[in-house]
Amino acid sequence: MSDRTGIFAGDDPFAIAMRWLEEAEKTELNDPNAMAIATVDAEGLPNVRMVLLKEIEGRETPSGGAFVFYTNYHSAKAQEIEGAGKAAFVMHWKSLRRQIRVRGIVTREEGPQADAYYASRSLKSRLGAWASHQSQPLASRTALMTEVARVTAAHGPSPKRPPFWGGYRITPLEIEFWADGAFRLHDRFRWRRADPASDWAVTRLNP
Repeated sequence: MSDRTGIFAGDDPFAIAMRWLEEAEKTELNDPNAMAIATVDAEGLPNVRMVLLKEIEGRETPSGGAFVFYTNYHSAKAQEIEGAGKAAFVMHWKSLRRQIRVRGIVTREEGPQADAYYASRSLKSRLGAWASHQSQPLASRTALMTEVARVTAAHGPSPKRPPFWGGYRITPLEIEFWADGAFRLHDRFRWRRADPASDWAVTRLNP
């Protein structure tokens, strides 16, 4: 589009997203990679929560471009993702007055890439992944810490990645880049494709 210049310029949405995230890392005080991910349960009731984006894979990667985060596969979000095979998320950077919205299909990442990310985490976080039965009822904080002590004794200082913990790769069918405009006349560009093998169509949207 002739007026897609400046921060919106480029023919690769993943490169634009990477650039925006890099800029946010310089201005956001906490967790510039935080995103609100939305799913639906078996009854179609929406659910949303904050997670941390861990990687943006470029279009030159084997995935062809995707957004990766990690979680417990027994969690509510994971069960809803497995049921629908789809998810959406938004990243909002108040310091930049920008946001990115993504909708797409979701697949697991539970191979060497997940192992490498798990190994990069702090020991306490790795043990916490073993100890937490995410989204399940918890009797008390004391019960949780008792479980942490148990898995620490069981798995030692180099725990392997739990089989119930790993990544999800969101392959987008739609990406929207939004920037705040004067008098609420915001700039919005939507990238959309029918499937991951198709070309992107870019449309400017009304504020």
